[in-house]
Amino acid sequence: MLRIHFTGDDLARVRMAARPDVLWETILSFHRLRERRRALMFGEWRAETRVRLSGETRLLAALVPPRGYFPDFLTPPEGAGGLEAGLEALRATPPARLHSELALAAAGRATTPVLPGRLSALAEGRPEALAGLVGALRSYHRAAIEPYWPHIQATVEADRAVRGRALLDGGAGELLASLPPVLRWRAPVLEADYPAERELHLDGRGLLLQPSFFCRGTPVVYRDTGLPPVLVYPAAHSCAPAFGESGDPSLGKLVGHTRSVVLQAIRYGCTTSELARRAGVSLASASQHAAVLREAGLVVTLRHGNAVLHTVTPLGAALLRGGATAEAAG
Repeated sequence: MLRIHFTGDDLARVRMAARPDVLWETILSFHRLRERRRALMFGEWRAETRVRLSGETRLLAALVPPRGYFPDFLTPPEGAGGLEAGLEALRATPPARLHSELALAAAGRATTPVLPGRLSALAEGRPEALAGLVGALRSYHRAAIEPYWPHIQATVEADRAVRGRALLDGGAGELLASLPPVLRWRAPVLEADYPAERELHLDGRGLLLQPSFFCRGTPVVYRDTGLPPVLVYPAAHSCAPAFGESGDPSLGKLVGHTRSVVLQAIRYGCTTSELARRAGVSLASASQHAAVLREAGLVVTLRHGNAVLHTVTPLGAALLRGGATAEAAG
């Protein structure tokens, strides 16, 4: 069980991450790559990613077990600023921290509680070992994350819109109560089922909520309670496969003044009822237009309570900006 304890100051300092964190997505995607579950959601992504991989997974498999603890230094806070910023922070990890966290990871192994040979040099902080890890992560990211970043970003931004609406409707308490069912808000404690017993006291530092595309099942927090508190939780997914085909023929339907007005109305997120009012169309027409935009990859729709919330994807935002490309990871 994981229990996160809030004070009044902590509630005032709860905040949402502005974007997906590239290193959290990279590391957590490696869990999805090795599992057999969720074939509908991740099966096509696994098949495509495995074709592009070479030897990167050998080092990552030694660092990241299928379940349980993996070193905190793999996901520094700087990863929120892009791949290169995150990798530079990882490269600067002090040797003492490398040694202690790798020793902790080794102690948790079910078989041999010692560091594999390939990690010994890393535990000693040798520059060539760190360079090898950075290279493996960059190469893995290129194969597993980079081609799918717009979809990852769209899913996380849609989840942010749902949480933002909860915050506006009822404050920080409502925001915490709106988190996925794996998390339970019982003021002043946020609980979740967890592989180990963990008590995290925020002590006035607040909490960063980081929705993650590849986080499934249980949320994740740092093992080191001295690090800035962050809760990585599963972003809400639609029921469709995680990554659809690009170049959808539905894009050909995107003509006419009304649909342009509808896309503009969805720019900052809205429910179907709000969309109908903003665009000056009937509820049925608003729902139909949103469905066409969603099929074309321009809109993401998630359920929020008894309503649904529509938000634009990076592709939709680029279209609204006149064709400028969406910001890529890194």
